Amino acid sequence: MKRRIDSAFVPVFLLFALHSCSAFYLPGLAPVSFCEEGKGGDDCQVNIQLFVNRLDSVESVLPYEYDVFDFCKDAEEKRPSENLGQVLFGERIETSPYKFSFNKEVKCKPVCTRTYAKGNQDSIAKLDFLKKGMQLNYQHHWIIDNMPVTWCYEVEDSQKYCNPGFPIGCLVTPDGRAKDACVINAEFNKKNTFYIFNHVDIKITYHSGAQEGWRGARLVAATLEPKSIKHSDEKNPTCGEGPPMEIPGESDSDVAITYTYSVTFEENNSIKWASRWDYILVSMPHTNIQWFSIMNSLVIVLFLSGMVAMIMLRTLHKDIARYNQEDAQEESGWKQVHGDVFRPPRKGMLLSVFLGQGTQIFIMTFITLFLACLGFLSPANRGALMTCAVVLWVLLGTPAGYVSARLYKTFGGEKWKTNVLLTALLCPGIVFADFFLMNLILWVEGSSAAIPFGTLVAILALWFGISVPLTLVGAYFGFKKPQPVRTNQIPRQIPEQSFFTKPIPGIIMGGILPFGCIFIQLFFILNSICCRSLEQLAPFSTLATQ
Repeated sequence: MKRRIDSAFVPVFLLFALHSCSAFYLPGLAPVSFCEEGKGGDDCQVNIQLFVNRLDSVESVLPYEYDVFDFCKDAEEKRPSENLGQVLFGERIETSPYKFSFNKEVKCKPVCTRTYAKGNQDSIAKLDFLKKGMQLNYQHHWIIDNMPVTWCYEVEDSQKYCNPGFPIGCLVTPDGRAKDACVINAEFNKKNTFYIFNHVDIKITYHSGAQEGWRGARLVAATLEPKSIKHSDEKNPTCGEGPPMEIPGESDSDVAITYTYSVTFEENNSIKWASRWDYILVSMPHTNIQWFSIMNSLVIVLFLSGMVAMIMLRTLHKDIARYNQEDAQEESGWKQVHGDVFRPPRKGMLLSVFLGQGTQIFIMTFITLFLACLGFLSPANRGALMTCAVVLWVLLGTPAGYVSARLYKTFGGEKWKTNVLLTALLCPGIVFADFFLMNLILWVEGSSAAIPFGTLVAILALWFGISVPLTLVGAYFGFKKPQPVRTNQIPRQIPEQSFFTKPIPGIIMGGILPFGCIFIQLFFILNSICCRSLEQLAPFSTLATQ
């Protein structure tokens, strides 16, 4: 009777589990439904909030906040709560003055007008900083429904390219050469002139839930097209065909910039909410993972490790079998070297400390990559990658202390207090000192990448309040382990070695394959980083050659 009840309970449990899985979303990544005005509710929003993030450039290492460039500000400016990873990455998200409702189109709505008087030093400084931003090709980064607003256009071979940002403006040099985005418009041709993109046409694509069983609609894409328009009437702009908004390189008169925007909506039920990032990823072919090279490197590493382990095991088994024979009385093989294997090296303390820290970083990296592969560290969950890495590093102080103390005890070390303190403070202290000095430079330059003082205090609290005590706990268990083999007081004399067993030839021959694996991986990683940094400039250079 008990078996029948259990067998009847299993299908019910499976149905409940499947229902729970179908309604499962990662924290912060649940879809938001939008409804038209007058039809909203607790489960359906009407207003769409556009957020602005920091501005950065591939030609400068200093990112800046949105307000630094004197753009239009939100009257009720609010900053959403930021996690530790976002603060460390220098993201500064805030609300924008671009307001609109779902499925309600906006035509050439003015936002604000910025006037720069030629006799006002403050206005001149702000205008010069804006020109510098256009000269260095600083990029806007806007966010709608936790999704980047992209600028999509065609490049060579009719390939569509979507950039998760758009430039402030562009520059035509004194010799008449169009830089960056100025190559896309033939009207940008006046020498020594800046062209600012003061108007944007925003297009929102949504997936309707009328046939899906849920209320409202979900946003699946947000694109825009930046334009430079000189508005003749600041209060009633038309945003039609007209001359671009020019800012002379050597300005001798007042400059007034009117910012406007338009919003349109389009329904597209073929794009699912779960795959709304695909159109951005498809346009970046350089982000494809080099699976062949990764598998090749893994096979080589496993082959080398297996070969060395097999040789060691065969040698040890052979020696042990010889010792078990009654007639084998002389010392040979492992018996000859067992008393010198664990002899402490010259810098045994540093070796054990670095090995403990390396273990901590290796486990942190492995778990972070594993969670990223499972989708828990999605780019939609901003700052999750850095937050996860920092938290894991703090919590993995125990393995670091255990490995360092175990190795140091193996070498016969007695300064256990010094070992524990160096394991907990040496490498993190060097990194934090370097980080603090660079943060001072960023703070002096007024960059948004500067970490607030409160965050620095929080990092120190995590370090000394959690990581250091966990390192002490790991070191306690590591020092309890006895030394595996007692070393001889007199070192054994090393016989004359052949040429290929000497240190330098051995390092060269034994390091070629591991170096090749590491070099291949670093090549693809650095190549991806460089391509990611130049992805904003490459399309412009392609358009310039057409």
